[in-house]
Amino acid sequence: MKNYLQNITLIAGLLLIVSCGKNNGKSAQAAHQTPSLPVIIVPTKTLTTYTKYPARIEGVVNSEVRAKVQGYITDVLVDEGEKVKKGQLLFKLETNALNQEANAAKANVNAAQVEVDKLKPLVEKNIISSVQLETAKAKLEQAKAGYSSIAANIGYATIKSSVDGYVGSIPFREGTLVSPGDPTPLTTVSDIDEVYAFFGMNEKNYLDFFQNAEGETMEKKIKNMPPVSLILANGTTYDQKGKIETINSQINSETGSVSFRAVFDNPSRLLTNGNSGQIQVPKTYTDVVVVPQESTYEQQGNTYVFKVNNNIAVSNAFSVKATVDNLYVVESGVKKGDTIVAQGVSTLHDGTTIKAKLVSFDSIAKPLEKVFK
Repeated sequence: MKNYLQNITLIAGLLLIVSCGKNNGKSAQAAHQTPSLPVIIVPTKTLTTYTKYPARIEGVVNSEVRAKVQGYITDVLVDEGEKVKKGQLLFKLETNALNQEANAAKANVNAAQVEVDKLKPLVEKNIISSVQLETAKAKLEQAKAGYSSIAANIGYATIKSSVDGYVGSIPFREGTLVSPGDPTPLTTVSDIDEVYAFFGMNEKNYLDFFQNAEGETMEKKIKNMPPVSLILANGTTYDQKGKIETINSQINSETGSVSFRAVFDNPSRLLTNGNSGQIQVPKTYTDVVVVPQESTYEQQGNTYVFKVNNNIAVSNAFSVKATVDNLYVVESGVKKGDTIVAQGVSTLHDGTTIKAKLVSFDSIAKPLEKVFK
């Protein structure tokens, strides 16, 4: 009997040990399955983003020089890039044929004048009718007009600059026949101490830009617009800031865009007619809620984060207002101070228990150092 009781006690002890071993194994397995993930506290930031638009450059004063009469170029008196003054002679055209016409016209004037002078005393003596004198005077005026027209054309054969500025390209040289109808000008004289940069926005960008600009009227909105930058064709940024001066609020029916004009100082004359580049328009978001894109995921067209409360990750949709570098600017759905999973969101399901390890926001969003102010 005694041995029987000892055996029962031994078996019960073994069962208890086995049971405890199983429970400890389950606890260890559960602890092993709880993921340890970094979490961040959602902040607000002030940051700036830039939108680029293709631009073309023109001098503020941009005067095309054209022939007013047909003729062969005999002299090109300036060179490309040369600074000229208003009224300075640029080109001469051949005038031999015009000179001959002028001599003939002058002879007609002289002959008409002689006729008038001959008839005057005869009219005074009532020898002939005054009608004859008036007819002679009319012929004299007609002859003078013909001569003046030819003389003007001779004057037009000496082509002068109408503005102060710098000479552009000269496509025509001595011996070239030019005329007023030529599609290409003889040259262009530009004042490039200041230059215009013309660029356009599509309708959506224009509306967003205009509606967010400060001011009640178009004039005030333009006045309050921030300075813009010019990215040159070689990728460098021009060292002068520009100012938007005008906006043509009419939408171009062919391009669907609204045209803008910015002005830049050009003291070094680096910029000239025909340059291309990109206008860089800044937009600043002040004290906005931001989350790293790495901390989000998308599903069925919506964007989500995992908010963390009592070590439980809960899926939470939010609206995106803008994207700046690797950050989402939050419209709604996430607020400052929320704790969210920073990395590893693709491994989670709604309601997953995690071990939260708090890390700094900037350690997740390091690339944003360039855009933070």
